Amino acid sequence: MSANKVTFGLEKVHIAFLDEDNATQPAWETPIHIPGAVSFTPEPEGEETTFYADNGPYFTYTSNNGYSAELEVANIPDSVLAELLGWEIDSNGMLVETTDGTPREFALLGQVLGDKKNRRFVYYRCKASRPSKEHKTRAESIEPNTEKLSIRILPIEINGKNVVRGVLELNDTNATVYNSFFSAVKVPGAGA
Repeated sequence: MSANKVTFGLEKVHIAFLDEDNATQPAWETPIHIPGAVSFTPEPEGEETTFYADNGPYFTYTSNNGYSAELEVANIPDSVLAELLGWEIDSNGMLVETTDGTPREFALLGQVLGDKKNRRFVYYRCKASRPSKEHKTRAESIEPNTEKLSIRILPIEINGKNVVRGVLELNDTNATVYNSFFSAVKVPGAGA
């Protein structure tokens, strides 16, 4: 249970690409920091099914199909965007959007601040769509443009369980895992 009454703020957003060569258990590459996090809004996906018997609701099942999310950042580095969406960077350094690129799955990590303790999170299986970006003329005051990534977050099997995300708050027994959270993707039950 969280020690916080409220959480606020978003920082330390990282992306760790899924290692597609590891066939036995999911593994991820080293997380890459994405500076300039503005907001992250995951919306639950799934539905509730109710079975009726004896003239009323008898059994209810709720499915967890992950989340649909939007990640807003100041600017996504071209090298990350190219790998994320299967685009290319040509010999001149130009980011080239291709129609036949294959997007890569990744884990999304970050931290939200709390009134007592910060909470770190990881969504294990994410896939992004092309970002939306608005370009506006400069007026009397400068308003920075941001990029918004639409992300689909799906369950992934880890150690025999279908998991979607993990949330970690520092306590008396997990300092090593908490302090190394952004150096590698932490799976449930794993040590540092």
